[in-house]
Amino acid sequence: MSFATKKDEESGLSTYYNNKTTVIQEARVFNESPISPRKCRALLTRIVYLLYVGETFNTQEATTLFFGTTKLFQHKDSALRQMVYLAIKELAMTAEDVIMVTASIMKDMQPNSEVIYRPNAIRALARIIDPSMAQGVERFFKAAIVDKNPSISSAALVSAYHLFPNAKDVVKRWVNEAQEAVSSKSSSSFFGAGSSGSGYLGGWGGSSSSANTGYQPIPSTSHITQYHSLGLLYLIRQQDRMAVTKMIQQLGGGKSGAGTTLKNPMALCMLIRYAAKVMEEDPNVQRQMLDLLEGWLRHKSDMVNLEAARVICEMKNVTPAQLTRSIAVLQLFLSSPKSTLKFAATRTLAALAVSHPSSVAACNIDLENLISDPNRSVATYAITTLLKTGNEASVDRLMKQISGFMSEISDEFKVIIVDAIRSLCLKFPAKHESMLAFLSGVLRDEGGYDFKRAVVEAMFDMIKFIGECKEQALSHLCEFIEDCEFTKLSVRILHLLGVEGPKAPNPTKYIRFIYNRVVLENATVRAAAVASLAKFGLNNIDAKLGKSINVLLNRCLDDVDDEVRDRAALYLKVYEEPPLVQPYIKEETIYSLSALESKLVSYISDPDSFDQPFDTSDLPKISRAQAAKDAARPSTLETIGVPSTSKAATPPPPSAAETQSSYAQQLAEVPELASYGPVLNSSAKPSPLTESETEYLVSVVKHVFKEHIVFQFNVSNTISDTVLEQVSVIMQPQADSGLTEDFIIPIPTLTSASSPGIVYVSFTRDTPEEYAQASFQCILKFVSKELDPSTGEPEEEGYEDEYQLEDTELAAGDYIIPSYVTFASEWDRLRSGVSLTETFSLPAMESLKAACNSVIEILNMQPLGGTEEPQTPTVHTLQLSGLIGGGGGKVLVRCRMTHSKAQGVTLEVGVRAEQQAAADLVIAAIGG
Repeated sequence: MSFATKKDEESGLSTYYNNKTTVIQEARVFNESPISPRKCRALLTRIVYLLYVGETFNTQEATTLFFGTTKLFQHKDSALRQMVYLAIKELAMTAEDVIMVTASIMKDMQPNSEVIYRPNAIRALARIIDPSMAQGVERFFKAAIVDKNPSISSAALVSAYHLFPNAKDVVKRWVNEAQEAVSSKSSSSFFGAGSSGSGYLGGWGGSSSSANTGYQPIPSTSHITQYHSLGLLYLIRQQDRMAVTKMIQQLGGGKSGAGTTLKNPMALCMLIRYAAKVMEEDPNVQRQMLDLLEGWLRHKSDMVNLEAARVICEMKNVTPAQLTRSIAVLQLFLSSPKSTLKFAATRTLAALAVSHPSSVAACNIDLENLISDPNRSVATYAITTLLKTGNEASVDRLMKQISGFMSEISDEFKVIIVDAIRSLCLKFPAKHESMLAFLSGVLRDEGGYDFKRAVVEAMFDMIKFIGECKEQALSHLCEFIEDCEFTKLSVRILHLLGVEGPKAPNPTKYIRFIYNRVVLENATVRAAAVASLAKFGLNNIDAKLGKSINVLLNRCLDDVDDEVRDRAALYLKVYEEPPLVQPYIKEETIYSLSALESKLVSYISDPDSFDQPFDTSDLPKISRAQAAKDAARPSTLETIGVPSTSKAATPPPPSAAETQSSYAQQLAEVPELASYGPVLNSSAKPSPLTESETEYLVSVVKHVFKEHIVFQFNVSNTISDTVLEQVSVIMQPQADSGLTEDFIIPIPTLTSASSPGIVYVSFTRDTPEEYAQASFQCILKFVSKELDPSTGEPEEEGYEDEYQLEDTELAAGDYIIPSYVTFASEWDRLRSGVSLTETFSLPAMESLKAACNSVIEILNMQPLGGTEEPQTPTVHTLQLSGLIGGGGGKVLVRCRMTHSKAQGVTLEVGVRAEQQAAADLVIAAIGG
C-alpha cells in the first residue's frame, strides 16, 4: 500500500484518491475483460484502507462492492486472490446475501487446493457464515486446526476464537484438536503467504507474500500455532477454574520450567498471565503457581523472564522473600544493552517500589547508573524508583539531577516524576522546602493539563499533611492562578483557598488574589471565587474582615453571569441571618447526599406530598470526612506512573447511601409496588442463599416500606443448555410472624446468557407500628426446558422442578439505617427520651473485637469515633447510631463490655431513643 506524500495531500490528490464515491465508480474494473490484476489490487487496497480509517459504506454500496470483488475468485494471480479475501472479509460486515459466496470459499478450503489460498479462505469463511452453519463446516475446521502447515492451523484457530461467542457449543467440540495443536513438538514451522503470524489473537491476518513470487515457505521455529491454540483452549475452559489450573500445570513444565511443551515465547507469556489470574481468584493454588513462575524466571527468552518477574511483583500480599529471585532477574536487565529491556525492568521496579521500597533498594546502584541514560524514558523511571527507595540524605542530590532533564521529557513522564516527589515529601517532611521550591518552579514551566494537575495535587497533599509549608504552598498557588489557563485547576485552587485561607494567621493576603479572579476570569472561575470569598466572611461575620467581604460581594451583584449574581445574593442573605448558618458551619455531620437526592426525587414525583413540608428526620447523616472521601476522585498517589497491567482496575464499592438510592430507583419501576410509597430502607448488600458453585445462584435483598416488606431475589442460571421459565420463590414464614403474603412477581424466562433475573415477593405488615421479625423457608420453583442444539430454541415441553434454598430472616437490622452523629451531644439530648439498659453474658465470644463485630452486624448501626476497634483486650465501650425507618426516630446505643477468659464477654447495653418501639427493637435484637 503506497501512501500519498505531504505535497499530494496539500494539492488535494490524496483526498480524491481516497474518496469513497470515486472508489465506487472505479469498481467497474472488476468487470473488465481481461481483468487487470494491478488495477484490481490497487482498488481493493483503497477499499480496505477506507474501511480501516473509519469510512462507512451503506448496505447497497457494500453489497455492490462485495459481489464485484467475488468476480475475481477465479483469477490465477495469487496476490490478487489474497486481496480479494481481505476485502470480502471486511465488506461482509455490511453487505447483504454474503452467504452466497460460501461455495467458492469452501472450494479453496479443500485439502487438495493450493496451500496459499487455504488460510485466507478459512479466515474469510469465519466472517461470512451464519452461526447456525458452524456445525456444517465443523469437519473442515477440525482438519485445519491439526494441519501440519502452521499458517493453515493458525488461521483455523484464530477463526475459531472469533466464532466462539456466537457458536460456543460447536467450538467447544474442537478442544481435542486445539489440545493437539498446542502440544505439537514440530521443530520446523513453515509460514507461507497469508500466514497468521501476527502477535495477537485478534489480528486480521493480512497477506505477507510478494506479488511476484507467490507461495514461498519460510523456515521458522516460532511455533506461533501454540500461541493461538492456547488462547482458544483458555477461551473454551475459562468458566472451569479447575480445568484452567490443570492446563497451566500440564503446560508449565514443572518447577524448572524446562520441560514445557510450549516453545513460543508469546504463548508462555499468555500462560503466565493465566497463572496470575488463577492465583488472584484462588489463593489455594498460589504455591503451585509461584513454583511455575519461578521456573520461568530461568527461561531462555527475555520476554518470558520479564513477564514472570512482573507477575510475581504484582502478586497480592507478596513477601520480600518471594520477591528475591524476580528482583535479581530485573536487576540483570538494568545493565542490558537493549533499551526495551531496561525500560521494562525499571518500569516494573518503579511500580514495586510503592509497596516494597526496601526490596527494590538493592537495585539502587544500577538505577543510579541509568539516570544519565540517553533514553529519557528509562532515566525517568530510574529516578522515580530512586525517589521512592532513597534515604533522606540523597533527596537534594536527586532533586538537582531531576531539574536537569525535566525540559527534555514529555508531560507523561513529568507526571510520573511529580508523583514520585509527592510521595517522597510525605515520606521525608523535613525536606519539604526543596521539594516545594521544585514544584513551584515546574508549575511555571510549559505543560499540559495533566502535568499541571499533578503538580497542584502534590501541593494539595503537602498543605494537608505538612503544616509547616501550608502558607508558602498557598502563596505559590495564588501566584499560579494569576496566569492559569485551565479553568478546572483554578476552581479547585479557589476552593482550597476558601477552606484553608480563613484559618491562616493572616487571611487578608489571599483575598486580593481571589477577588482578582472575579474581575479578570470567565464566569465559572468568577462563581468559584465568589464562593471562596464568602467562606472568609462566614468565619468572621461580626469582624472587620466580614464587613469587607460583604462590600466585595455586593459588587458581584452587578456581574453579567446569573450564577455569579445568585451566589453573591445567597451569601449576602446568609450574612443577614447568622443564627441560621452557624450550626451548619460548625456541625461536623451533613446529610448523605445520595439519600437526600433519592428522597427529594420521591417527594417531587408525588404531587400529593406537597401538602406536607419535606421531612428530613429520617435522613441518615455522615461525617464531613466521609463526605469528602465519597466525593473525592480515586487518589493517584499509588497509580500515576505505575504501569498498567492485564488486570482490570477494580472500581470502589458503592457507598450504603448510593446502594439505597439505586434500589429506590429500581423499585420505582415496578408497577405492582407503585402504591407502597417510598422505600424506607434496603439491605446494604445481597445475602447469598446458595453456594457459589451451584447451578442456580440466588441472593436476597430486603426492602422495608411503611406497611409492606418486599423480598427481592436475584436469580442466575449457570446451565448453558437449559432455559428456566416461570421462575418464582415460595416463602413460608414461621407462625405468628405478623406478615401476610400479597403476591409474587416471577421471572418469565431465564437463560445462562441473560443477566440475573429478579423475583419479588411482597408481604403486608399486619401492624405497621410494630417491627415484625421472622424466619422464612425458601424454595426456588421453575419450569426447566432444554435447548435444541441445532436451532438454539427451547423445547416446547419442559418439566416442573424446585430447588431448596437456605432460610432467610427479617431481623431488627433491616429496619435500622446507619447514621452519623456527634455521640456525646446527641446522647445528652436524648436523655429526656426513652432510655433502657440491659446486661448480657456472651461466653462464646473470644474477644472484644468479635463482640463489636457481632453487635454491629446484628443492629446494622453506624459505629462512631473509631469505637469499632477496641484499644485494650479487657475493657471497651462501643458507640452506635442509627435511624428507624418510617418515623421511628433516632436511636443511640452504648455498649460497655469486659472480657475474661473464664466468662467470655459481659455486655451492658444502654439504649436511648426518641420512641419506645425503637428502644425495644434494639434490646430484643441483642437478646435474641
